[in-house]
Amino acid sequence: MTLNSNKKKRVLELYHNPPNNGKVLCFDEFGPLEVRPIAGANWCLKDKPNRLPATYHRTQGVQHLLAAYDLEENKLYAHMKARKRWKEFIQFLRYLRNRYDGKLYIIMDNFSPHKKAEIKAYAQENYIELVFLPTNASWLNRIECEFTALRKFTLENSNYKTKKEQVKAIRKYIIWRNKHPKNQRLINLKRRYQIT
Repeated sequence: MTLNSNKKKRVLELYHNPPNNGKVLCFDEFGPLEVRPIAGANWCLKDKPNRLPATYHRTQGVQHLLAAYDLEENKLYAHMKARKRWKEFIQFLRYLRNRYDGKLYIIMDNFSPHKKAEIKAYAQENYIELVFLPTNASWLNRIECEFTALRKFTLENSNYKTKKEQVKAIRKYIIWRNKHPKNQRLINLKRRYQIT
């Protein structure tokens, strides 16, 4: 077996037979997010389209959403950060470690900050197993589906004026999504199997 097939086997094993001694979480970064008009589709009154500006200035920089998806509880947890270095990642790992008891199995991609010596040391000291996806297999990470919904409901057809306004919309969506996990699961199943 190749290294990639071993990684895939380990990820699928965690999905299909989650261990009793801890939590399986999917982690990824979403972004970079910038404050600019983003096109999308929406309903509007006849002859009164909801228009976005044709030009804009990038004056506020970018930000990144670090997020984890709890498979068992079907909940999304996220923090907005100005950068996505190993320092921001370790802060998010500390947040997750404080949130959960038992061992954490964190499925993630092979982004270089995830493999820093400091990250590996922290994971080993704090009962966290870092489970890396095979190369070019981001589709195996279940958090990607959650990002699709987040993009649809918070970013498409938006024209936020400030970073704060954008973050508020994202937080509002995550709060709503976590309060309605059963509805979200049903929506995802309907999309997956094209049920109407």
